Amino acid sequence: MYVLGRRASLWVAASVAAIALWTSAAPTMTYPLYAAEWHLDATVTTGIFAVYPATLVIVLLLAGDLSDYLGRRTTILLGLATSLVGVLLFAVAPDVGVVFAGRALMGIGVGLSLTPATAAMTEFSAPGKASRAGSIATLATAAGLGLAFLVGGSLIEYAPFPTRLSFWVLAAVIAVVLVFAWFLPRHAADPATGHWHPRAPRLASGFRWIFVTSAIAMTAAFGVGTIMMSLGAQIARDLIGSNNALVTGGILAMFAVVIAVVALLAKGTPAKVAIMLGSAGTTIGMTLLAVAAAQASLVLFLASAIAMGTGYSLLFLGGLGLITANAPARSRAGAISAVYLIAYLMQGVTALLLGAVATRSGLTQALNLGAPAIAILSIAAVAASLLVSRHQPHPAGRRRTSPPDIPGELSAPTLRSPTLTSPTPSAPIGTLALINEREYTR
Repeated sequence: MYVLGRRASLWVAASVAAIALWTSAAPTMTYPLYAAEWHLDATVTTGIFAVYPATLVIVLLLAGDLSDYLGRRTTILLGLATSLVGVLLFAVAPDVGVVFAGRALMGIGVGLSLTPATAAMTEFSAPGKASRAGSIATLATAAGLGLAFLVGGSLIEYAPFPTRLSFWVLAAVIAVVLVFAWFLPRHAADPATGHWHPRAPRLASGFRWIFVTSAIAMTAAFGVGTIMMSLGAQIARDLIGSNNALVTGGILAMFAVVIAVVALLAKGTPAKVAIMLGSAGTTIGMTLLAVAAAQASLVLFLASAIAMGTGYSLLFLGGLGLITANAPARSRAGAISAVYLIAYLMQGVTALLLGAVATRSGLTQALNLGAPAIAILSIAAVAASLLVSRHQPHPAGRRRTSPPDIPGELSAPTLRSPTLTSPTPSAPIGTLALINEREYTR
C-alpha cells in the first residue's frame, strides 16, 4: 500500500490537529441559536459543551496511550471516523438529545485522534527542522479554530439552515482528511512493547513536579478556552450587544489568530518565562472581559480576546512543552494524555459551574466569578513553575554533552526547558510543543 513520506505525514498530522480544534469549537456559534429554538437555559447549553471534555477525559483515562501500541495511523483513523459521526449528528439533530449524543462522539473522536497527532508531530519532523514543523502545526491548528468561528458565524448570519450547514461543511472536511490519513505510516517510531489494555496513564519517575506544573498551566489555559468557547457567543450577544454572528465569530477567531502569532514569536522562550507571561496575559484579558461586559463595549471585548489569546498561547506553550520535553519517548502519548485528562476534566467542571451560576444568578455573575478564578489559577501556575526549579536543581558543574537521540527522551532527572514552537489552541483547545535541547536556566 502507498505510504506518505515524512513531510507529507507531518502535514496530515497537523491537519488532524486542526480538525480536532475545529470539531471542538464547531458548536460555539450555535449555542445561542439552540437556546432560542429549544428554549434552553445556560445550564443546558454549557452542559452541551461540557459533554465534550467529559467524554474526552474517559477516552484519555482508558486509552490515552493506545497509539503507542496500535500506531499513530490506526488511532487517528478511529478518532476521525468517530468525530465524523458526531458532526453528522449535529447536522441532522432534531432535538437537544441528539446534540448531546453528537457532542459525546466529538469528545471520543478528538480524544482518540489528538494525542497521536500531537506525538506524530514530533516523530515526523525532519532532523534539524523541528522549528519549521512547529510553525506549520501552529498555523494549521489556529486555522482550524479560526475556521470554526468564521465559517460558523458567516453561515449563521448569511446562509440558510444556520444550525446545520456549518456542520455539513465540517463533515466534508473531515472526510477529506480521513482519506489522506489512511496513507500515513502504520507504526510509531518507537512502539511500546507488550499488549495494550485499558488503563490510566502512568507517569515515569523523575518528573512528577514537572507534571504538576504542566497540569496547572494547561488547566488555566483551558479555563480561558472555556470562557471563550462555551460562553463567548452568548456574552457577545447578551452582554456586549453584538447582533451580527459574523462579527462575533470574527472576534472569537482573533483569539485563535493571536494564539498562533504569539506561539511563533515566542520560539526560544524558556518554559518558566512563558508561564509567567501567560499568567499576565490571562489576568489582563479576564479583567478586560469583565469591563467589556459591564460597559457593553465591543472594542474592549476585542481587546480581551487578544489578551486572552496571548495568555492561552503562553500558558499552553510552557505547560505542555515541559511534559513533551521530559516524557520518555515510549510513554510520551500516555504522559500527554495524563495532562490532557486533568485539563479537560477541569474544563468540563468549569463549564458546568459557570452554566449553573448563569442560570441561577445571570450571565454577568457567572463572568464575575469565573474570570478572577481563572486568573488566580494562572498565577498558581507561575508559583508551581518556580517550585519546579527548586525541586529539580542542576548538579553543580554538570552539563549534558550531547542531545538524546529522540526529542523529549530523558536520561537523567534534570529539567530541560524546551524552546517552544507550537501550541495547538485547544479548548480547547489541543496541541503540540516541539523542543530544542537547551538546559533549563533560572
